Amino acid sequence: MLKQRVITALALLALLLPALFASHSWPFMVLTVVLIAAGAWEWGRLNGVRPVQAWLGAVVCVFVCAMATVAGWLESTPPLLWLLAGSSWVLLGAWMVQRGVSGWALWPQSVRWWTGLFLLALAWLALAQAHQRGVNFLLSVLALVWAADVFAYFFGRTLGGRIFAVKLAPTISPGKSWEGVFGGVLGVFAVSWLWIIFDQIQAPSSTSFFTLLWARGIGVAVPALLFMSAMSVVGDLVESLVKRSAGMKDSSGLLPGHGGVLDRVDALLPTLPLAMMLVAWI
Repeated sequence: MLKQRVITALALLALLLPALFASHSWPFMVLTVVLIAAGAWEWGRLNGVRPVQAWLGAVVCVFVCAMATVAGWLESTPPLLWLLAGSSWVLLGAWMVQRGVSGWALWPQSVRWWTGLFLLALAWLALAQAHQRGVNFLLSVLALVWAADVFAYFFGRTLGGRIFAVKLAPTISPGKSWEGVFGGVLGVFAVSWLWIIFDQIQAPSSTSFFTLLWARGIGVAVPALLFMSAMSVVGDLVESLVKRSAGMKDSSGLLPGHGGVLDRVDALLPTLPLAMMLVAWI
């Protein structure tokens, strides 16, 4: 299992890294829109739509992303769209986590399907626009999510259940603990400070997300990073909830050893649009 995970991860890196650092943006946009289309296909399967409709969802996602590109939204997205994306994730995440697994099935299937496609297309638009701002900016947003995930894992494994008697969301993801959440937050702040030092020493061509936040002062940076850390957890919980509702362990088997695309990008789906919202409005 570990060998398969490593092989898959190396194969993905072999595709992503050249696209990320290419002199033109189109290789990165094409590769990531393919991944988002795969996520849209998985989303259809998780919500019980017919196979043809699941494939149609992938096509719809690609079409919407193409239209956003033609409209020039990669260079300048209407700030109201990011506000809509952020509000949607906050309200949807709070509702889903509060209602639990059984609550998701109460939504009409078509509403669940279209909601997911909308959020996936927004995530790609945010990813592509972050790439347009510069590799340093994009990597700093990705690093925020990775830090929250990695630190949460190690803090949860080490301290889970020893400080707080109550689990984070036992009916959705029994393995997640409050100790892990607070560990993830500490990791995010540690990475943000290290990244700012890197920006000051190396003076990269693009400003990182962390530097932009801290430049606005502690009163902006601290709440923003806490908010982003929390929403990365929400993204993870939402995908776990949908999988439990569908009775599936993984979103698919597209990535051997890792599950599906949605299993790998769940925490990024809310945080990417929210990062662009914070940049646009703060």
